[in-house]
Amino acid sequence: MNSIELVESFSEFKEFKNIDRPTMMKVLEDVFRTLLRKKYGSDANFDIIVNTDKGDLEIWRHRLIVEDGDVVEELEEISISDAKKIEEDSEVGDDAYEEITLESFGRRAILAARQTLISRILELEKDDVYKKYKDRVGDIITGEVYQVWKKEVLLLDDDGNELILPKLEQIKTDFFKKGENIRAVITSVEMRGSNPIVILSRTDPSFLAKLLEQEVPEIFDGLITIKKIVREPGDRAKVAVESYDDRIDPVGACVGMKGSRIHGIVRELKNENIDIINYTSNSNLLIQRALSPAKIVSIELNEDLKKASVYLKPDQVSLAIGRGGMNIKLASKLTGYVIDVFRDIDELEDDVDLEEFSDEIEPWVLDALKGIGCDTAKSVLELDRDELVRRTDLEEETVDEIISILKSEFE
Repeated sequence: MNSIELVESFSEFKEFKNIDRPTMMKVLEDVFRTLLRKKYGSDANFDIIVNTDKGDLEIWRHRLIVEDGDVVEELEEISISDAKKIEEDSEVGDDAYEEITLESFGRRAILAARQTLISRILELEKDDVYKKYKDRVGDIITGEVYQVWKKEVLLLDDDGNELILPKLEQIKTDFFKKGENIRAVITSVEMRGSNPIVILSRTDPSFLAKLLEQEVPEIFDGLITIKKIVREPGDRAKVAVESYDDRIDPVGACVGMKGSRIHGIVRELKNENIDIINYTSNSNLLIQRALSPAKIVSIELNEDLKKASVYLKPDQVSLAIGRGGMNIKLASKLTGYVIDVFRDIDELEDDVDLEEFSDEIEPWVLDALKGIGCDTAKSVLELDRDELVRRTDLEEETVDEIISILKSEFE
């Protein structure tokens, strides 16, 4: 295998974009020094010159020229007669330089070296990918869909590196096609065996945080801080923000003129409803803002148990709870309080609290009723039988018994 063939054989190595030239030269040199040690027993008297741009490589052997018959170390010395065969004007005491041709190693040895080189380069590539993405956890990246599987989607970045978007990290309404570009946040980078695995997410709160940072210059500049984000991906999210500059309205800055800044994020998140609220260290006020759009009459806090009893007008209870209990669930996560909502007792002078029926109705049944915002007898009776069954998920017989018990109280 001559130098020209070597150029073609190793030509792909110069295409590895993530490996710098000194590293490439070191790897090539190491591989060929291994060949030299196998053939000559030592590589001490050899110089290897690598040209990674052309894929060319030269190996030169240098030995001290001595008189005929005085050669003691064949690896380090050469007789004057042999030296003159290499260079006619050689003299005793000089160094003789001899180029080692690749043919002298044999084709099998060269092919083995090529395989070793490929293996070493791939290891370096994998290590480089790991280091590159390990420092980018929390960043948004755009990848092209390469393969869609049942449990995950395989993406490729601009350099052809593989990225994984698991099904559990996708918004439930996400639908991807091959060749489509999608955005996600890098949540973890790990090594499985010798392969770096980059995991992405579109459901993680940090994805929404980074989208806001991209859309809202004040967040990027640090004038507005995101205190906390809670999400039900694809459905609803609540974001608490705070401004360190009294002249800046953090909520208005995040929403933008006529919603210009938030609309793009909502589209990216498949029409996820995003509530931006002004953060405060006042727990009462924070809970009140977190339960928006419901209007609260009063709040009773139990700081030791981290519980909040919230009283609202009857027509505001369903707003506070939200569809499927989502609004109150997110508000609890955002504030750190377990929130229970009750109808304002001023409106219910002739009503009876459900707790008074604890002797006749099982506690878990009462909890199911409270879970849909019903904490008094009349609030339950205001709902028809079918709606109670649907919203509480109780058995029809149980609902019939509840209605009978509550009606008898007023009869």
